[in-house]
Amino acid sequence: MRKERISEKEKTLTLIFAILGIFGVAGIHRFYAGKIGTGILWLITLGWFYIGTIVDIVNIVNSNFKDKSGAVIKK
Repeated sequence: MRKERISEKEKTLTLIFAILGIFGVAGIHRFYAGKIGTGILWLITLGWFYIGTIVDIVNIVNSNFKDKSGAVIKK
């Protein structure tokens, strides 16, 4: 059984950035997590027309959102 890696990024801050995406600044949480490519995509498409942002918010709340290295953002 593999031990899950925990990211150094803060879950609360990631969630705040994701919620800002609903108000028109989509993608900041992805830049914070080190996911630059999808961060740019979220900015251009408004978080894939808000659906991607909502999915990310649910994943962050459920501690399933990962940073660039694949470590879960939990703390």
